[in-house]
Amino acid sequence: MLKPGDRVVAGISGGADSVCLLFLLRAYAGRVPITLTVVHVNHGIRKEAARDAAFVEELCRQWEIPFYLRSYDVKAIAREKKCSEEEAGRKVRYEAFAEVAKEIGAGKIAVAHNANDCSETMLFHLFRGTGIKGLSGIAPVRDNIIRPILCLERTEIEAYLEEQELTFCQDATNETDDYTRNRIRHHILPYAKEEISSGCINNMTRAAGILAQVEDYLEQQTKSAMELCVKSPEKNRYCIALEPFFGLHSVIRERILLQVIKELTPARKDISAVHVKLLLDVCNGETGRSVSLPFGIVGIREYENVIVKKERVDSSPVQTTVSLSIQELGQEPVEVVTDTGEKLIFTVFDYEKNQEVPQNEYTKWFDCDKIVKSLEIRTRRQGDFLSIRSGVGDICHKTLKDYMITEKIPRESRDTTLLLAEGSHVLWLPGYRISEFYKVTENTKRILQVEERHGGAY
Repeated sequence: MLKPGDRVVAGISGGADSVCLLFLLRAYAGRVPITLTVVHVNHGIRKEAARDAAFVEELCRQWEIPFYLRSYDVKAIAREKKCSEEEAGRKVRYEAFAEVAKEIGAGKIAVAHNANDCSETMLFHLFRGTGIKGLSGIAPVRDNIIRPILCLERTEIEAYLEEQELTFCQDATNETDDYTRNRIRHHILPYAKEEISSGCINNMTRAAGILAQVEDYLEQQTKSAMELCVKSPEKNRYCIALEPFFGLHSVIRERILLQVIKELTPARKDISAVHVKLLLDVCNGETGRSVSLPFGIVGIREYENVIVKKERVDSSPVQTTVSLSIQELGQEPVEVVTDTGEKLIFTVFDYEKNQEVPQNEYTKWFDCDKIVKSLEIRTRRQGDFLSIRSGVGDICHKTLKDYMITEKIPRESRDTTLLLAEGSHVLWLPGYRISEFYKVTENTKRILQVEERHGGAY
């Protein structure tokens, strides 16, 4: 991870993990000539944030380590980027680390993930749908990011800090169950450790390392196999020769198709196992068989080849439509899968006033009683609009076309992006926003929960 002469930026929050990381890096710098700099990021969310920043700054003063403070309004950034506060916080942290590293000429960024974090990440990806890459957990080294204490369990870290008589800050948000990862941390892993295996965290971390090696090997094999059977004679067009393709192992075949789709896709997170299966069906089909995938990607069987290409911008929009009566919905989840593989799960339940509206990008709540017509899962149509708040706080209508232009949604994906609508009124444009009109208020009595899933991942 480190060699003599390295300049290292350490991301230090003041929590137990990061204080342990800094203490160990400082000790290592006493034996190997490396230069340490600390960056602390204030997310502007917790009341204790200023206290934490002051704690880290004082620690750096005592240990004679340069200190940089970066402050952000993460709540506002999450609203602007239409993502969860957790995701927005992660992005600004790494941006801050990278900025300071560039400013001082540091080649390495050290962060304080531990073995528990790796296990939580594995389970999080497993429950949400993943493949080998997602099960690889957290990498000890990724580009210039290093994680020197990834091999340590949280209990080991806290015991070591106590032994060294080192204090640290307690993050109150880590004690709540507001985030999915916290629920895994507080309930699932402790149960597994107590009832199944006391060494489960170390076992999972070791398995993640093995899976990371497997993923690396399969990636190499996939690249070699693509040279054998995939050609790209022009931009945004790939030709898969089926004779050598079918001579490959099924795992490599699927990875080739995934890679081809990824090359044509602006948003990797929207591509899943179901899309790969749809394209594989085309490979196994007769000449002329085709499939339309997200972002205007089409696959066509042409004799002994399959052509995967991006449709031209002026090509006809995909007219995917699924209708759903609100009266059909209840507390039992109703699952709807479109012909392009997108999956939405609908549930209706009573709203309790103390319930917190989820900020998850893929789960949205709507005031159920404001929906009177059937819902449609479809692509855009002329006349579609969203309800938004104006600069003075009033609710007004904005055409979907204008909204897509304002949000800089790529032109080539506007006609293939699925949305949830009641007539021409768009409730939700997944990945972007929901309509103000349907938002949950203090007068809401019933909730319509809609969860978007992509049918598994690789």
